[in-house]
Amino acid sequence: MQFQNTFVPSAEVPFVSIPAQGKIRAGYLRGLVSIVRDLGGDPLKALEDQELDPRTFEDPDQDIECLAAANLLEYCSRLLRDPLFGLRLAEQQDPDVFGCVMALARAAPNMRRALQSLIEHVSVSTSPECEFEMVTAREVVELRWRTSVGVGDNEQVYYHGLLLIMKTLQMLGRQDFHPSYATLTFRVARADIHTLEDRLGCRIYGKAQADAIAFPVDVLDRPIATSNKMLFTLLGSSLAQLRAASKASLIERLEASVRLALPTGCCSLSSCAEKLGTSTRTLQKRLARTGVTFLDIVQNERIKLAKQALRWSDCTLDEIAFQLGYTEQSSFGRAFKRATGVTPHAFRLEGNRDL
Repeated sequence: MQFQNTFVPSAEVPFVSIPAQGKIRAGYLRGLVSIVRDLGGDPLKALEDQELDPRTFEDPDQDIECLAAANLLEYCSRLLRDPLFGLRLAEQQDPDVFGCVMALARAAPNMRRALQSLIEHVSVSTSPECEFEMVTAREVVELRWRTSVGVGDNEQVYYHGLLLIMKTLQMLGRQDFHPSYATLTFRVARADIHTLEDRLGCRIYGKAQADAIAFPVDVLDRPIATSNKMLFTLLGSSLAQLRAASKASLIERLEASVRLALPTGCCSLSSCAEKLGTSTRTLQKRLARTGVTFLDIVQNERIKLAKQALRWSDCTLDEIAFQLGYTEQSSFGRAFKRATGVTPHAFRLEGNRDL
């Protein structure tokens, strides 16, 4: 039987999964279990209390809910009575928790291109809810960040991000990088601000319009010591493809997943959800909002693949029916005629006459 090699689906899903909407890579909280344990807490209880599977943290490429991650940092802060827990966690981490986008940034020719890489690709490397932007004034540049998921009063997220982004700038700008100032969008407790300023090496202003770190504008032209033109080109191209794929609608991505799964005989809602980096329950909810069911998509993709096979292959109708998951040819025939108005045999004859 040659059916599986006869035609190729017209669109493919990325060979690497990207974080789903509302999710962040578990690697972004790398080291949390260890630091909670070192500070005398019970990390497993902390995860379970926040309804997070401890096994998720064993794989940095697993996704967790952004809001759950934010709540976990706040919970640990209260549990350990540490008002700067987010800062403590970031002290134990390095910028690589942002994922492969950091490899791209380190390969950039200069600081400007490195930060532009972060701005463009952090959404596919870490979370689609993470956003960076550069705002350039006459003498300083502000690297601003925000999340599109409301994290409310969870201050630990901001402390964590503040230090991680500072460490990123220091890694790229070398040891002589010196920030001009930093801003946070909430009022920082006076007891905490001195610790933050001492760790970052600059003044910090609360109740600002944006969360940001500022530095002299001439730093943008500073070359990156680890610049690698070939790596920058190849990795940048791959991340750009992933970013483009991430902008496809849920229906488009699910259709592509179904097209690839049908000829394998393993096409289910749960398996497609896994390939899309989400849970079966979440996928069902999102489909419900569109008014389209998974069975509708499967049926439509079956007909599309059947048309390709009937037109371009010499597989029998039984073989085509079997490969598309029908239990018998008669079921395939009825479904095909209901969708197209003609039988599979008539469609094949018509197609051959057109060639």
